[in-house]
Amino acid sequence: MKVVYFTHSLASCWNHGNAHFLRGVLRELVHAGHAVTALEPRDAWSLRNLLDDAGPQGLSAWRQAYPELEATSYGPGLDLAAAVDGADLVIVHEWNDPSLVAGLGGLRRSGARFTLLFHDTHHRAVSAPAEMERFDLDGYDGVLAFGETLAEVYRRTGWGRRVFVWHEAADTRLFTPPAIEEPRRGLVWIGNWGDGERSAELERFLLAPARDAGLPLDIYGVRYPEEALSMLARYGAHWRGWLANALAPSVFARHTATVHVPRRFYVEALPGIPTIRVFEALACGIPLVSSPWNDSEHLFAPGEDFLVADTTDAMTAHLRALDADPALAAAISGHGLATILSRHTCRHRMDELLAIVDSIARSPAPETAP
Repeated sequence: MKVVYFTHSLASCWNHGNAHFLRGVLRELVHAGHAVTALEPRDAWSLRNLLDDAGPQGLSAWRQAYPELEATSYGPGLDLAAAVDGADLVIVHEWNDPSLVAGLGGLRRSGARFTLLFHDTHHRAVSAPAEMERFDLDGYDGVLAFGETLAEVYRRTGWGRRVFVWHEAADTRLFTPPAIEEPRRGLVWIGNWGDGERSAELERFLLAPARDAGLPLDIYGVRYPEEALSMLARYGAHWRGWLANALAPSVFARHTATVHVPRRFYVEALPGIPTIRVFEALACGIPLVSSPWNDSEHLFAPGEDFLVADTTDAMTAHLRALDADPALAAAISGHGLATILSRHTCRHRMDELLAIVDSIARSPAPETAP
């Protein structure tokens, strides 16, 4: 099968979490014998920021980790028909220009024989619905939504059985426990500050507990304004800047534990959707403690795959316990890793994608989208 995926960026993971999952899934497709093409706009904001932040050498980690993949960039004059010529499956991520989304739908309506899917991995459907309304999905065969609550948003707009839940997952060809355990020390948090939508939660569930537990804290990520850096300094945390996602396993391997603090939209508006970092951390065998979120789809076993803290004091107690009790840390990390390997790898998601495409092929396609 020939697969063409239109992404915002495959090469850059700078503030672009979809690149993590996409790299893993496309690599699995390649290893399964499928022909894969990834197309990204030449002026992608994520790539521009990566180059400004780290220079061309910032791309070396992904190139070394994913020799099977190549990102093909295109400019404004892209010939869409030529780009998808011979394709069996075309997937378009929602961080693409509305004109490209509409153009591909037009090709499908005009008789193109590929299956055409729209892939949504963000909270904009609830946080910025006007932005999502710019997308003309007429002609699309279906929507891939990265959680049930997001899928329900599309069902309410008329997509019905043509929206499919397709969770993110860990690329376990890269995200694995260290082959040889070395001494671990302190906490690590890998995440972007964003627009302040979880600043209070980060103070309550990460900065204060790390300080109170007496554990050093390393923080990696981007978009940290001066007020955020000042807050980190007050709590004695060390901000390390941008980290190429392909290097995250080696960073996890040096630390005793990590913390998950979901963005507010994924707690209140889209409950049940974890971020990619949960999958990746568990796949690396590092104990994880999470602030509260509703695992409504039962993806994990809270309390066994990871610990949950609903207060600063509870988070502090969990972090102290993991630091002091290697047996507890091993039990939590082992259970989380087993859950990932049993059902949350990119290989699992590739199989699910192929099953979705097969189900679409076996059902009559509607003439137009909602």
